[in-house]
Parts: sequence; C-alpha cells; structure tokens
Amino acid sequence: MKKFDGVIFDMDGLLFDTELIYYESSQKIADLMGFPYSKELYLKFLGVSDEEVQENYHIIFKEYGKEKIEEFIQRSYADTIEAFESGKVPMKQGVRELLDYLEEQQIPKMVASSNVRPAIELLLKNADIFDRFEGIVSAEDVSRAKPDPEIFRKAVGFLKTEPEKTLILEDSSHGVTAAHAAGIPVIMVPDLLQPDEELRSKTLHVLESLIDVPAYLNN
Repeated sequence: MKKFDGVIFDMDGLLFDTELIYYESSQKIADLMGFPYSKELYLKFLGVSDEEVQENYHIIFKEYGKEKIEEFIQRSYADTIEAFESGKVPMKQGVRELLDYLEEQQIPKMVASSNVRPAIELLLKNADIFDRFEGIVSAEDVSRAKPDPEIFRKAVGFLKTEPEKTLILEDSSHGVTAAHAAGIPVIMVPDLLQPDEELRSKTLHVLESLIDVPAYLNN
C-alpha cells in the first residue's frame, strides 16, 4: 500500500461537477448582454482564480466598457451562487467512498481551492461533507493562484505533513502544475479536459474517477 500522511483535494471539477454550472451561468448572462462568449473561452481559464479570469475579461471585452464587464461578472456570479444554493450541484462519483476510505486509514484531508471561501463552504455544507475535512485553503488565503504552488504549500503547512508524504487530487492542468512545482505527488482525475503527455509526466497517475483512488493506493 502507498502510504500518505495527508490528502489535499481540489474542489471544482473534482469534488463537485461545478465547471458546467460556471460555464452555463456565464454563457446565459453573456447571451443576455450580447457578449461574444463561448465554451472555448471558458475552458481557456479552467482552474484559474476568479481574480485572474476577471482581469482577462476586462482585456478580452474591453470594447464593452468597464461597467458592462463588471455587470457581466456580477450577474454571472449571482446566477452561479443561485445554482449552488438550490442544492442541485452534483457531487462527483466516488467522493463519499474515498472519504470513508481515508477515514478508515486515519489519513487527514483538506480542501485547497482557487474558489472563494463562502462558495467552498456552501457546497461542502450542502453536500453534508464540510465536517469531513480538517481545513480549507481558499483564494483569500493566498496572494498567487494556481499554477503557483503557494496554495498547496499552505495546505501542507496546515496538515503538518511532509510534501513527499502528502497526496494531491486535482482535475485541472493548473492544479497539476502547482502540485508539481510544490514537489507534492499528484493524481489527476480529469474533468472537462484530458491531459497531454507533458502534463501526465507531472502526475503520479491519471485516474478516471475518485472511485479508483482507494484501489490505486492499496496496490
């Protein structure tokens, strides 16, 4: 069995099927406001912090003016939160089984997400898994978002584990790159985008689902 002293989970696209909700909210508001938005544009910023995405929107849509862009951002966010609050955000396959497994093994776990703390807490509490994590590192806790390794270094500091004895679970290229830069083993469970060979080389393994993680760790 591969022994780890702690496990760090990303959230969006890994614990919850949120990426499609973010995209649909943004596309809906963009269509209403006449912005030339697309899924291709959304995927370009997968795993990037909200702050960085918004900075890019101000560049991409600059002809629409600062106020209109801010309105687009705020309305998209409000629509997303409405979806979160409805409790209709599906949890990814294998989440509960993996949490059960890690608890049986007495391995502490936490969430390290580029999302903001209120959204993280809302989703975890709605799914009744908030108390199953020892802690959260969110966008508010770091000065630089993924692919910078800061968020994972903070998470390891919180767990008080050695980087090489900690496991990160990620779905995005930015997350895998951040884990690799932090010198922490990472398993990728792809969500919307599959890894290329270069990204694969930065992972311990690529698995189809979180449900496959216990069997992998037991081998």
